[in-house]
Amino acid sequence: MTRPDIPTFATVEVAVDDRVGRLTLHQPDRLNPLGNDAMTELIKAAQWFDTTGASVVVVRGAGRAFSAGFDLRQFTGGEPAIEVDVHTANELGWRMAEAVERMRAVTLAAITGPCIGGGVVLASACDLRIAADDAVFAIPEVDLGIPLTWGGIPRLVRDIGPTMTRELVLTCRRFDPVEALRIGFLNRVVEPDSLDSAVEELVSSLALKAPSVIAATKRQVRDTVERMTPTSDAWAGADLLTAARHDPEAVAAAQAYLDRRNAR
Repeated sequence: MTRPDIPTFATVEVAVDDRVGRLTLHQPDRLNPLGNDAMTELIKAAQWFDTTGASVVVVRGAGRAFSAGFDLRQFTGGEPAIEVDVHTANELGWRMAEAVERMRAVTLAAITGPCIGGGVVLASACDLRIAADDAVFAIPEVDLGIPLTWGGIPRLVRDIGPTMTRELVLTCRRFDPVEALRIGFLNRVVEPDSLDSAVEELVSSLALKAPSVIAATKRQVRDTVERMTPTSDAWAGADLLTAARHDPEAVAAAQAYLDRRNAR
């Protein structure tokens, strides 16, 4: 079924062809950051897909990146503006990940280039993940002087276990698709030129399944992991973020990280 009433967004693009949906982060000149507008539109897009006949939705970034993560430009202005942005962004980030995870359709993240911070959280909210071998993963929040929120910790614990979650979140080191596959974050790694064909092969297989069975299976898996490692309290992380923004050591760490990044 093709929907004639496809919504128009400023930061994402959506499409549906029969049972296959496409959700594309579309700010390629900025590596598809997840600012408040983008997260709001991702929530609306996820809700819209539930009104369509899509039983599988491919989530990807336009251009050379999946997502550079949270848009650091949100944290500008005086202290009151920062504090409002922290709470707003954290709530939106959690709602975004929940909306994607709760979609009726199976979601498949197709990852190429940078997948950083909030981009990792978005990918972890998807059911399946295929990456090109030129993808780069990192979770730099601790270096920025803030904890990882948006439900990122419980989702990572589900996928890669507590030990690797501690290491990757605390060290903020980069990791490549080979390691991401080995620790269980990815389902498959392919060469960049083969990413589209690998995605379409899996999509074609999933689209042949009965949508009701797809949705029921997804719901069973989600209910099981939610009982094991819930994300329902993740919104409270806004308090942790606010505290971090007022911690001189955390602020100094964030500035040092940004200085190092800008010097590259």
